[in-house]
Amino acid sequence: MAPVVTSVSPNQGAPAGGTSVTLTGSGFTGATLVRFGPTGTNFVIVSDTQITAKTPPGTGTVQVTVTTPTGTSTQNVFFSYASVPVLSGLSPTSGPASGGNTVTLSGTNLSGATVVLFGGSPAVVLTNTGTQITVLAPANTGSVNVTVTTPGGTSNPLVYTYTVVSAPVLSGLSPTSGPASGGNTVTLSGTNLSGATVVLFGGSPAVVLTNTGTQITVLAPANTGSVNVTVTTPGGTSNPLVYTYTAVSAPALSGLSPTSGPASGGNTVTLNGTNLSGATSVKFGANSATILTNTATQITVSAPAGPPSSVGVTVTTAGGTSNPLPYFYLAAPTLSDLSPHLGPATGGNTVTVFGSNLTLTNAVNFGANPATGINVVSDNQLTVTAPAGSGTVVVTVTTPGGTSTTATGNPYYTYLGAPVLTSLTPSHGSELGGDAIVLGGSNLTYTDAVTFGGVPASFAALSDTQVVATSPGGAPGTVNVVAHTPAGNSNPLPYVYDPS
Repeated sequence: MAPVVTSVSPNQGAPAGGTSVTLTGSGFTGATLVRFGPTGTNFVIVSDTQITAKTPPGTGTVQVTVTTPTGTSTQNVFFSYASVPVLSGLSPTSGPASGGNTVTLSGTNLSGATVVLFGGSPAVVLTNTGTQITVLAPANTGSVNVTVTTPGGTSNPLVYTYTVVSAPVLSGLSPTSGPASGGNTVTLSGTNLSGATVVLFGGSPAVVLTNTGTQITVLAPANTGSVNVTVTTPGGTSNPLVYTYTAVSAPALSGLSPTSGPASGGNTVTLNGTNLSGATSVKFGANSATILTNTATQITVSAPAGPPSSVGVTVTTAGGTSNPLPYFYLAAPTLSDLSPHLGPATGGNTVTVFGSNLTLTNAVNFGANPATGINVVSDNQLTVTAPAGSGTVVVTVTTPGGTSTTATGNPYYTYLGAPVLTSLTPSHGSELGGDAIVLGGSNLTYTDAVTFGGVPASFAALSDTQVVATSPGGAPGTVNVVAHTPAGNSNPLPYVYDPS
């Protein structure tokens, strides 16, 4: 029976050959030939199930076969000749003698790296692709060759230089004290601070926020008393500077002004209380406000947006979080209609405003002019005394929830000049009435009544300068004709009833 080859290990190697491999299978006793593709190689029969061999030179992927007096194996067992790795770049090309920094190696045929050497010291491989390897550099000194070894062989060397890093030196802390709870930002100044691996407050590590050669910012850890602050870098540990932990009382709120505002936020709110210094946050419910000013007894903020509801306002300092005070988010008012929509330019008439969210109305404007006599009837209705004005204006209502807009409804109000009569044509007629009388004048468009001696007449307004009325009956003699509009009564003109 012909031999059987089930595996070759390793199954890849360098094109130059010489890789030691183990063939596993059966029927190997008396083997006369081992081939990698068409090329035979030296081998040793270990047992009927195992052969060791040295790979011959080759390229690509080839079938591995064993020949005995009983035949040649036919199984699809393959060996791949890997390409030699080639390095084209290192980044960075230098680093601290202590190592531990990340170095990126670029090149080709880098897959399957078995070792990356910095001189004679192996690096820790973090990632490995065909074109890039990242490693943690080992400790070393001077300039060393960096090489990559894969099943395809060992790459060309690139030079990496180990630099001497000076020990860090601290010259200042700001601030030099803080709350026992920690969490405040402290700035450390000095030299040789780059690459800080730890900043200790006593024995407690701080959270490093930023790090340059001359400055480090950290969040101080919790602690008590006076402690030494030190910085450790690859160059060593710095001199200590003293930082003092102080007891900080929890903040307490006593009042808000105002206690309500628009759901859109953006209004200024003043918080009064004690122990308010160094506020790290002011929250309206779960939403953070923008802090504008901050003293021990008062904070001013720009309120955040929030849905119409009541929320608790709290202040957080290094001493803790305050008691909550209620703040009400209010929906902006809306206007749906007015009654009337017309009135005299002199103002003074009563106008009813209809809408929603009107309960807390504190101002009503007709255009730019404020109305007076605000009387809130309900959340949907109020009355005001119209101010003087001219033309057509938008009426707006303002509450702590904001100012209404013209997005919905009919909030328009038109100022009218007082009606003026200049002529009656004819100026006399039958005592029985029924005569068509043309009233000439101005501001007559909105005429809503015509009277002859106080007696209403039927009429039609033809234009702003002309109204036609039908005279009612009357006693012989002279009466006053008056036209009325929402702006008031016109001047009277005499009309004579002729006897029949």
